[in-house]
Amino acid sequence: MTSTTSAVPLSPATLTEVGRRVPVPTYDRSALTPGIVHLGVGGFHRAHQAMYLDRLMERGLAHDWAVRGIGVLPHDARIRDAMNSQGGLYTLVLKDPDGGREPRVVGSVLDVLLAPDDPDAAVEAMADPRIRVVSLTVTEGGYNVDAVTGEFLLDTPAVAADLAPDAVPSTTFGLVTEALRRRRDRGHGPFTVMSCDNIQGNGHNAHKVFVAFATAKDPELGAWIDQHVSFPNSMVDRITPGTTEEDRAEVRERFGVEDAWPVVCEPFVQWVLEDDFVAGRPPLEEAGVQVVEDVEPYELMKLRLLNASHQALCYFGHLAGYRLVHEVAQDPLFARFLLDYMEREGSPTLPPVPGIDLDAYRRELVHRFSNGEVRDTVARLCNESSDRIPKWLLPVVRHQLATGGEFHRAAAVVASWARYAEGVDEQGQPIEVSDRLAERLVATARRNREDPTAFIADRSLFGDLVDDERFVAEYTRVLRSLHERGARATLEEVVAR
Repeated sequence: MTSTTSAVPLSPATLTEVGRRVPVPTYDRSALTPGIVHLGVGGFHRAHQAMYLDRLMERGLAHDWAVRGIGVLPHDARIRDAMNSQGGLYTLVLKDPDGGREPRVVGSVLDVLLAPDDPDAAVEAMADPRIRVVSLTVTEGGYNVDAVTGEFLLDTPAVAADLAPDAVPSTTFGLVTEALRRRRDRGHGPFTVMSCDNIQGNGHNAHKVFVAFATAKDPELGAWIDQHVSFPNSMVDRITPGTTEEDRAEVRERFGVEDAWPVVCEPFVQWVLEDDFVAGRPPLEEAGVQVVEDVEPYELMKLRLLNASHQALCYFGHLAGYRLVHEVAQDPLFARFLLDYMEREGSPTLPPVPGIDLDAYRRELVHRFSNGEVRDTVARLCNESSDRIPKWLLPVVRHQLATGGEFHRAAAVVASWARYAEGVDEQGQPIEVSDRLAERLVATARRNREDPTAFIADRSLFGDLVDDERFVAEYTRVLRSLHERGARATLEEVVAR
């Protein structure tokens, strides 16, 4: 292990020295030009899209497709500062289950702007005629849609402010729409808007929300975007936990590199992308991306098996005392629960998935969740549940109810969320519920004992599920057991059924 005192600060000026310790770009970064602006430069983007572009650049391809990042929220200042202090460079570390590490410095990101500091600079970055793709990882909740109807919400405060005449844009919708307006008015043509978020039909959803916003702002512009901008669907997959101080220390001590914000992830990676780009795209298939005509079978597989299984393990897992994902997945009871959910409830809702052995895929997921080196946290999976459960799990419930299939495991997951949302664990210790609706959810969940259907009576999240006697019976049975017997005994009963 390299001595801490010899760690080299990562920057363009030190890249040769860093390259003696870990693999670094061999291409000339000074010759790169931007072709993509990415909104939401978090860990996932840097472990996924930026990594694929770096692969291409290393092969002498896509040097005119470098990334300029934009942070949309004030707290993105931290990553802006970290990335720009290193000239856009960062270390990506793949964590193998056997303890091995595969580091590489990624060079495909040029810089990061912060929209709240200079909205006009952010808009002009996208209005630059060299930019042909604007991509997004703004989280499931970043699309500002009603969880039940899927319609864009025009009356939320930030959106309403952006819709005001002569408003300085602050939201993703306002910034992108203004950039498209300038492109149209200057005769530069549109760019592609490429969603990389975990939403079914993410391209279709992006199309809907941006056209809805633009139409409310300027009907003529909305019609132009509707007609001329492309919004490809995609399925993205790589487990990428948040970077910790331990990760920074390991990069420093194990590899001798001082990196302000490295990224760690699992070795597995997948990107299935619809070939629908109005202004061209990088040759991503040369880097291992599956470029297809129809993404939907793959995205449904991922959302209803991987993402929904994350929710299936996190609330029960936290209540049972686990804090790391691999500890939950390595528990035979939880592994059995996940496999049963995926096989008997999630998979029956899926269309055929070309080239995929679903049985092998399901078992691989449990293996991936069990990777103790990644050290993904249960708390991360519990975050923003009000954006995740309605999109990932409730479609399974509704399909199974409609077709007469099994649904009691999915109902149990909903009940475990309701119990978790009470904000107190089985030992009486507080649970920090991190959700944009946290205050409302906790207040409602704390009525669970006196009114067992209070939580699912929120029709903005659950629609009419509270009216279905079959679902209510399963949900309330599990919720009562969670209160009376605890998470583990309850899960044992669910699995035994």
